[in-house]
Amino acid sequence: MQRTLVAGVDTSTQSCKVRVTDARTGALVRFGQAKHPSGTTVDPQAWWDAFLEASAQAGGLDDVAAIAVGGQQHGMVLLDEHGHVIRDAMLWNDVSSAPQADELIMTLGARGADDGDAAAVHARGVARWVEAVGSSPVASYTLTKIKWVAEHEPDNAARIAAVCLPHDWLSWRIAGYGPVGDGEDAHLDMLRTDRSDASGTLYFDAAHDEYRRDLLALGLTSGAGEPDKAALDFAEHIVLPHVLAPHEAAPTRAAASVAGADVPGGCVIAPGGGDNAMASLGLGMGVGDVSVSLGTSGVAAAVSETPVHDMTGSVSGFADCTGHFLPLACTINASRILDAARAALRVDYDELAALALAARPGADGMTLVPYFDGERTPNRPDATATLSGMTMANTNAEDIARAFVEGLLCSQRDCIELIRSLGAPIDRVLLIGGGAKSLAVRTLAPCVLGLDVSCPATDEYVAIGAARQAAWTLDGGDDAPDWPISIDAVSTGVPTPQVYEPTCAHAADTT
Repeated sequence: MQRTLVAGVDTSTQSCKVRVTDARTGALVRFGQAKHPSGTTVDPQAWWDAFLEASAQAGGLDDVAAIAVGGQQHGMVLLDEHGHVIRDAMLWNDVSSAPQADELIMTLGARGADDGDAAAVHARGVARWVEAVGSSPVASYTLTKIKWVAEHEPDNAARIAAVCLPHDWLSWRIAGYGPVGDGEDAHLDMLRTDRSDASGTLYFDAAHDEYRRDLLALGLTSGAGEPDKAALDFAEHIVLPHVLAPHEAAPTRAAASVAGADVPGGCVIAPGGGDNAMASLGLGMGVGDVSVSLGTSGVAAAVSETPVHDMTGSVSGFADCTGHFLPLACTINASRILDAARAALRVDYDELAALALAARPGADGMTLVPYFDGERTPNRPDATATLSGMTMANTNAEDIARAFVEGLLCSQRDCIELIRSLGAPIDRVLLIGGGAKSLAVRTLAPCVLGLDVSCPATDEYVAIGAARQAAWTLDGGDDAPDWPISIDAVSTGVPTPQVYEPTCAHAADTT
């Protein structure tokens, strides 16, 4: 029996990965990868070139029956009426628009209010944004970048005919669309996205599955003020990608598509999605699961049946790829905490783990608050790390190593508790990312997080999630295919409140 192949694409900040997969079993068939240029702004053409290179490395896509793209969230791609990219895309890690994020908050906070106190206006603005779209503006989000362009590059802003995200743009190109010449139709109306990625723009309300063009108009307004009629009219006419249902196929120009040449009927283009949502789909997460990803940053993401609203703005109220929601909290400091410990103690990763495991819980009273580069959760942008409780008895390599590992895990416990406090059920932890390779992290995680911890095998879960969605779209069933994932270990342990509580208290006092 001939197998059916699907492809999952992970177009991340660093690279493009293409995973050709058996649609029935989820087994890897072929794989390719190509680098993206570094930086915080990128010409989207580089993503297309990398996709073509990665696809070639993966043996081509002529035999692929369906494809989906998981992409870095929040990136701003501006297109003119001919489908040409107006300027380099501003990525999630471009923080130029931090002042614009604050302007957006203050505008909503001041609306209809007489209270002139800046702190009160700001707090009210955060709450109103959360009520409107699930998240409050920070420099990562798309709308803040649109506002930056409106204020700094008005000529470019005036040319905007469509706004899309990295995965939207790449899916559109894969489907056979692209820039055209004068007098030709660029088919901007064929741009498609999904709830998960749209929910990170600040102008899509995932709870009601609708765009908020009134909020988009705020991004087209200079300064912290209300949009005028011209901005409101402009916002109404800008093309925004149609939001597809979780396994709804996108329209294609089969003859021009780069995939499915040998497949009867051509290649089906699935909705795709944001990288965190695609990773959760790749991990097979359901309601009650939370993934804790320890990379350069730390991300705790849970699946919830209902939307959550954190009026402080710490938890982002994103959507997932299945019709549910994906409340997410992010820390700036994660696996680099272990790197700091290694540098201080002059040991490698295995030696650091051995030292930490040789110490007693709580590091004999030593506590690390690991905000080395400031912090996002909690919001402490100017904070630094603090190592407290040091005595002559505990100032040794073992206790220092233990304090660093516990500090890393406690910061993720903070994120989990924030999400849990909003009503999202959390019954299982999936620990992934480079930091999860540490034996000390895996061993101590249940004691600090208060739950058994499953450690999936290291794999490309964004690409797997995209391939799984492609297979789901091709099959047309009610549920995504049940692909197994490999679990390296399930770590258990007795929760130790005496570890988390002191760290939590110190973190609350940090300014």
